[in-house]
Amino acid sequence: MPSKATYGAVAAVVVVGAAAAWWYHGKGAPDQAHAAESPAAAGPRGAASGQQFATLVTLATAKKQDVPVTVTVNGMVVSLNSVDVRPQVSNMVQKVHVKEGDFVKAGQPLFTLDSRADQANLEKAKAQMLKDQAQLADLERQYQRSQELLAQNFVAKGATDTVLSQVEAQRAAVEADKAAIQSASVQMTYDEIRAPISGRTGVINAFVGTLAQPGNALVTITQLDPIAVQFPVPEGRLQDLLDASRQHTQVLATVPGRPAALKGFLSFVDNTVDPTAGTVRAKATFDNADHALWPGQYVNASVTVRQLKDAVVVPIAAVITSPNGRIVYVLKDDMTVQPRRVEIVYSFGDQAVLSALQVGERVVVEGKQNLRPGSRVRLERAPQPGGGMVPGSPGPVAKKDPT
Repeated sequence: MPSKATYGAVAAVVVVGAAAAWWYHGKGAPDQAHAAESPAAAGPRGAASGQQFATLVTLATAKKQDVPVTVTVNGMVVSLNSVDVRPQVSNMVQKVHVKEGDFVKAGQPLFTLDSRADQANLEKAKAQMLKDQAQLADLERQYQRSQELLAQNFVAKGATDTVLSQVEAQRAAVEADKAAIQSASVQMTYDEIRAPISGRTGVINAFVGTLAQPGNALVTITQLDPIAVQFPVPEGRLQDLLDASRQHTQVLATVPGRPAALKGFLSFVDNTVDPTAGTVRAKATFDNADHALWPGQYVNASVTVRQLKDAVVVPIAAVITSPNGRIVYVLKDDMTVQPRRVEIVYSFGDQAVLSALQVGERVVVEGKQNLRPGSRVRLERAPQPGGGMVPGSPGPVAKKDPT
C-alpha cells in the first residue's frame, strides 16, 4: 500500500496544476485576446486590411488676403534741431532774458553782453571815415585846379598825375573806413545774443557778471515741434523701405503709458548700412504740439513697408521645422496627409504667408507631431453652443484611449 507521504505528494501536484490552469484561462488568455485586438499587434496585417489607426487632428484652410508687411522695432526720439548757443566775442554778461525751460522763438533775445567797448570802436571807425572823406574832398579840388592849370600850360602833366594818384589812394582809404564801420557794426550785434531756432531752453550756464567766452555754451535750445523718431530697420527690408520713403509712408509710434499711437511719416533713410548690426537707420517726423514725444525717449516704431497682394495665409502653428527645411501636412481627398516643402514669406501674429500652397487647401494644425507621410487622419469635432457637434471645426485634440 502506498504510504501517507505518497498521497501527500500527489495532492500537492494536483493543487499546483489546478492553480496554473486557472491563471492561464482566467488571466493570460484575455491578455492575449486584448493584444490581438490592438492596432499595434495587428501590424502589417491590420494595415493591409484597411484597419490602420486614424490620427485625430485639427485643420486650417489656406485663405487668400492682402497682407501688410510691417516692421516694428524700438526707436528713439531725437530732435530735428538742437543748437548750443555760444558767444562769438569775449564779454561780460550784462543781462539774461530767459529762464531754464522756457520756450523761445527764433530771433528772441537770450543774453545781452557789455557792448561799451564795441560801441566806442564803432564811433572811432565812423570818425576816421569822416576825416578821410574830408581829405578826399580837398584832394579832388586840388586835382581840378591842376587840370585847369595844365590846360593853360602853367604846370607839367606829371604834377597833375601825382595829384590824381593821391585822390585815388584817398578814395580807397574811405572805402576801407566803410568796411571798418561795417565790421564794428557786426561786432556790436555779437553783444545781443538771440535764439537761432525756435525750441525749449535747457540749463543756463551764464548769469549776470559772467565772462562769456566763445568756447563755452551759454544754453542749449532743442526743437520739439516737429520732432523725429529714429529707428533701425533690417537690411533685408532696405529696398522696401526706400520705396516707402518716396511715398512718405505713415509711421506709428507707441509711447508707454499712452493708449493711442502717434502718427508721423517716413522722412529719411540713411545712406549706409551698419555692417555690425546689419540694419539701416531710418527717421520719421511727427507733429508734437502737445509734447507727447521728448528727445531721448524710447518708443515702439511701426512702419508698413509694402503690401503682399493675394497672399496665401495659414496659421503658423501648421509649419514644422525639420532638418531638411520647413514643411506642412496637407490633407488629401482620401483622408490621408502628405508633407509639402514651404517657405515662410512673412509672419504676423499667429499667421504666416507661405509659398507652395494653394487657396482652399487644408493643412494640419494640431496633431501633426504624430503624422508620417500617408498617415490616415480623422477630424476633431468641436461642440456647438447648443450642445451639437460641428465636423472639422478646430478644437482641443483628444487623447487616444489606451483600451
